[in-house]
Amino acid sequence: MAEDFPGDASFGPLDEDGYETSPLSETEQRRMALQNLLDAWDESLGEGVDADILATTAIFAALSDMVEAYGEEPVAEMATGLADRVRQGEFTLNRTLN
Repeated sequence: MAEDFPGDASFGPLDEDGYETSPLSETEQRRMALQNLLDAWDESLGEGVDADILATTAIFAALSDMVEAYGEEPVAEMATGLADRVRQGEFTLNRTLN
């Protein structure tokens, strides 16, 4: 998805002297982001939030942020491809491959 929606140039974290430290790789950022989301997801479930409500809220939050960053039309175009990706099993975590 990063290739569909390139982000703005950003500055990485600074060290104690104010110099930019080496930024995380995209793979490291994706891993960290997923872990943080999974931790928050588990915490919400533990607090009694229904999984369906949590899922629809997460989708709303993600799409809202993407629309703010890229605009409605680019996000709508990206979303049209989601149905095929779901059908192809891209989002199925526990699937059996034939």
